[in-house]
Order: sequence, then structure tokens, then C-alpha cells
Amino acid sequence: MNLKPLLLSLLFIAPVLLKAQTVQISASEADAQIIVDGQPLGTGNIKIKVPKNSCVDVKVIKSGYLKYYQTFCNKKGMADPPKKQFFDMKKDDAEEASIKTDQANIDFSIEINKKQDPNEVWKKVNQIVTDYFDAIEVADKETSYLRTAWSIQSFTQNTIRTRLIIKLAKSEPLTYKVKLVSEYSGYPLTSVKADELFHDWDRVLRKYQNVISDFTTRLGNQ
Repeated sequence: MNLKPLLLSLLFIAPVLLKAQTVQISASEADAQIIVDGQPLGTGNIKIKVPKNSCVDVKVIKSGYLKYYQTFCNKKGMADPPKKQFFDMKKDDAEEASIKTDQANIDFSIEINKKQDPNEVWKKVNQIVTDYFDAIEVADKETSYLRTAWSIQSFTQNTIRTRLIIKLAKSEPLTYKVKLVSEYSGYPLTSVKADELFHDWDRVLRKYQNVISDFTTRLGNQ
């Protein structure tokens, strides 16, 4: 068998297969930002080049929406990049289930109405907490310190953990500090114990949005 014609044909075909490829990138949100290899190149609809023997990382983002990532490679032995790639963007379910607030991760001082008995106040503190949280991790009446267990909720691209911390600020007048801790990991299904993956979040889940106001209304020195 004469292999010379076959080898010659392969020499001509190989460069064609490895030429730069063009991909039309588009998104359902016209103002979504398209970032290629870390550089913002446009919004909504752009063309990108995938050089031969290379891969290109594409990210499509818009505030309030899930983030989309895809890598296009133009290498021998790998599938060719598509001519077109459409991203049907979905709402960020973690943001839809939360509100942006200045009450997250801040100590709020609540001065107790002097007419209230301290023992009754402590009971009310526990009642308010259990209205929102299923498990109390620490509750020490003597030191007036209470901390809930983490409440965790996973979303498509995020995991949120929330807890309450209540402590005595001063005895006269009786004042408590209340802190609603809200943290995110940026990944779904993150273990609640993976402290190193969580960061302060400037949002709180909607089911906790009234916690601070409840303490102020029910315990505050109105």
C-alpha cells in the first residue's frame, strides 16, 4: 500500500483543522457582560476568536442572575468549538430569596424598657429567637449570652448560612447587643462547617429580615 498520498493529504488537512475558530456568543440578557480570559469584551452579543492550539475561557454575568462559564478549545483531538453559543440566563435564586440590608453582620444595641422584669426579658429573647431559628446552640441566662446554631440553605450557585448572637452590652440601663450573622460561600451544597469558605454577605434571607425590628419593638425602650 502506497502511504505517500495519505500522508500528503493529512499534511493539507491538519492546518485547516487547527485554524482559528470564530464563535458567536450571545445571551438572553442584552446587557449581560461577556468576559473572555478575564477581559470584558462586550455585552449581549459578540464574536470571539479561539486561536489554534488554544483554549478560551468565557464568563457571562449580570447582577441578579446566575453566572455562566464555558471553555472553548481549538486543539487537535478535541471537538471543534461551536459556531454559536447562546446563554439562557436565569435569575439568581439566592438573591431572589434575600434582601440587601445594612443590618447584616452588625451589632445592634437595644436598650430594654425599664418597666420590664429582666427575667421576663430573657424569656422574650428566647421566644423571638425561636420564632426564626430551630436550634439554639448556647443559651446562658447568667451571662445573658445566646447563640443559635447555623441555619443553612443551598441554592443553585450559592450556600447561605445564618445565625443570631445576643449578648449583654451593659446592665444599667439593661442593654443587649443583637447580631444577625449572614454569610455566603459562592458554591452550592457547602458544608456548614467549612468556615474557611464562608464570607460576610451584605444580604439576608427574607425569612430573617424582621429579626432586628422584632427585638426593637418587643424589647426596646419605646
